[in-house]
Amino acid sequence: MALLTHELKASYAFIERNFFLSRRYWGWEVAFLVYSAAGALSISLIGAQAGDPRLILTLVVGAIFWNYLSVVFSWIAETIAIERWEGTLEYTMMAPVRRSTHLFGAVAYAMIYGLIHTAAILLAVMLFFPDLSLGHADPLTVGAFFVLGSFSFVGIAMLAAILPLLYVERGAQMTFVLQSVLLLVSGVYYSIDVLPGWMQVVSWFSPATYALHGVRAGLIDGVPLAALWADVWPLLVAGAILIPFGLWAFGRAERYAKRTGKLKRVG
Repeated sequence: MALLTHELKASYAFIERNFFLSRRYWGWEVAFLVYSAAGALSISLIGAQAGDPRLILTLVVGAIFWNYLSVVFSWIAETIAIERWEGTLEYTMMAPVRRSTHLFGAVAYAMIYGLIHTAAILLAVMLFFPDLSLGHADPLTVGAFFVLGSFSFVGIAMLAAILPLLYVERGAQMTFVLQSVLLLVSGVYYSIDVLPGWMQVVSWFSPATYALHGVRAGLIDGVPLAALWADVWPLLVAGAILIPFGLWAFGRAERYAKRTGKLKRVG
């Protein structure tokens, strides 16, 4: 019990540090929030122009939920890039803290930050579209897919966080490319049926595809969770496999980086 308490305190320290980091760069945080809100509204207004309430809801849900997933992904995937940027990478990696404890703190902060960020964008969207009706929504389904989508994306983000560790000069750019590919193939703003056949196959391997479909079904049509098992089990499998594998792979990459001196380099 004492060990668990110690690990939780250590994880909270990383949460607190990331909070202070966000507060230090609050100007950029506001700028990114305004940019994200403007992007969500721009996409949603396409539905308003078409005069189709269902299309508006489809676009709004896609924009808001993808914003949440992308924020979670970015904070975790850029863990190493931020440490290197702040000049604290060597100190963090050499600290007597389990790497799982470090990453748990990063994940927890990413989810909290993502929820706050997404709530602000949702408020902006509702001000533009006050007549949107969510009377048929199933809160249990929506909440379940938020949780499942979050944890399935955590595993991918942990694997992406390895890239800046191994490729000092290009790692951060590679994580951005991966995030962009997930945006393209996951049906964020459109059905994956419109994609070329080979891209539809790729979309089956993106957890966001199932999470977005589940959130839309629960929020727009009120579909109960039990009826969406085809979307639930891929997310369960993704989380159960990718999170442990991500932790293991990150540990191997960390040992390699320490052995080859990549921690000290500033690309």
